[in-house]
Amino acid sequence: MTGVGKLIRLILRRDRFLLPIWVIIFGFLPAGYYASFEGLFPTDAERIQYATVSADNAGFVALYGLLHGDSFAALTNWRAGFVPVMIGLVALLTVIRHTRTDEEAGRAELVGSTVTGRHANLGAALLVTCGASLLLGLITFASMAGRSGSVAGSLAFGAEFALSGWLFAAIGAITAQLTSSARAARSIAIVALGVSYALRVGGDISSLGDGSLSWLSWISPLGWVTRIFPYGPLNWWPVVLSVLLSAVAVAVAVYLRGRRDLGDGLFAARLGRASAAASLRTPLALAWRLHRGLLIGWTLGLALLGLIFGGVGGSVLDIAQDNKGLSDIFARLGGSSQLVDSYFAGTAGIVGLIAACYGVQATLRLRDEETTGHAEAVLATSVSRYAWAFSHLLFSLLGPALALFAEGLVAGLTYSPGDFGDILAGTMLQLPAVWVLAGLTVLLFGLLPRWSLVAWAAPAACLLILLVGETLQLSQWLLDISPFTHTPRLPGGDVSATPMVTLIAVAAVFGVLGIAGLRRRNIPD
Repeated sequence: MTGVGKLIRLILRRDRFLLPIWVIIFGFLPAGYYASFEGLFPTDAERIQYATVSADNAGFVALYGLLHGDSFAALTNWRAGFVPVMIGLVALLTVIRHTRTDEEAGRAELVGSTVTGRHANLGAALLVTCGASLLLGLITFASMAGRSGSVAGSLAFGAEFALSGWLFAAIGAITAQLTSSARAARSIAIVALGVSYALRVGGDISSLGDGSLSWLSWISPLGWVTRIFPYGPLNWWPVVLSVLLSAVAVAVAVYLRGRRDLGDGLFAARLGRASAAASLRTPLALAWRLHRGLLIGWTLGLALLGLIFGGVGGSVLDIAQDNKGLSDIFARLGGSSQLVDSYFAGTAGIVGLIAACYGVQATLRLRDEETTGHAEAVLATSVSRYAWAFSHLLFSLLGPALALFAEGLVAGLTYSPGDFGDILAGTMLQLPAVWVLAGLTVLLFGLLPRWSLVAWAAPAACLLILLVGETLQLSQWLLDISPFTHTPRLPGGDVSATPMVTLIAVAAVFGVLGIAGLRRRNIPD
């Protein structure tokens, strides 16, 4: 581990802007939730009624997890139930950025030629990421201890956030050893995060019904951290399990790093043919070869999510039937079908955001091809820049459409009592918003290629608006920044062509400007 200290300082310098941003935002976010709840529910009766309704709402449970307790602190912890997913995503991306990405770019080899240990790079990345996660947890503890009046509960709340970062930092460290491509390592780690979230959703929703599948939450790392219940029936066992799993995962990553050569992955890259097959002699055919794994993975992943969301639709009806108070409330709102419609409309927005991440990732493949020199080799032939770019952008546009269709199709078929057409339409109506974020990525790639990765800030901002927008009572113009604010809500809502056409027009303008910039700049740049 020689040289770890210097590598830590290097990582802190490289991430001197990004690291404090996510630590501070996520650390103080619960305090914002707490303040908003105090403003929204001035009386105990209103707060308790909201907690009672929310605890049995399948849509809320799917997004935030189970709710135990009706205090402001318990509501805050429950409302922050999706934050561990975001922390886990940032943690795994940070570790991969400073390990596999550095190896792929040749920086790790340059650093390794100095006096540094074999595992110094991996150790520094893990120490920085886990340290940042710990600091985030301490900020959460400090901001909640005085408000909640429970030191032990606030400590557990902070541990929930910190352990989310530890777990997925360790998982990111493992995936960084598996392949020689940073892109593939990120994809594998994100799939692991998505599976963990899906298992948590399935188990928690089942707990509202007969509980036959509640065990799914206990095979999910995210299920562990969200079952600590800091301000309810406090359970320290998930903390112990999370620490042990993090330690084991780090040990596995260190072992795998010792089993491979620098620059290689545990799974060796396959050598291609000496000459291209006839099926690879067009830009579109090459793009299909490069994107097919991503397309299949995202489509299957969203189809699985549709199976889970569709399956819990029945639990929504069970809630309305088994709870007399809720039955009366939803009868006044239009019956239990109104609840089911609201649930599927809410999940459609979540699915749209996930598909937007796919659109951004597929578009950024253009930048990957440019930085690795592959684009230059292709453009040295008779292939034009337009043909090269459009062959990849076809998957940025149609790939998310196929993935959304798979989710809506499976969800509609799984929930047989519902209106299949409305469920599928509600999912597909998210597509123009997805295209806006993909178009923004094209704009950055064409005009500011070195800032292309900033495109990931767009889905992150949309997610923050979804999570905290209404709770913090943000101004409408801030909410309108997210294109998903403008998509129609189906089932149960009305569809207007104006916002859809506007979103498509914005996406087209972004795309045209980006392609025009690509036409006029150097490659590589």
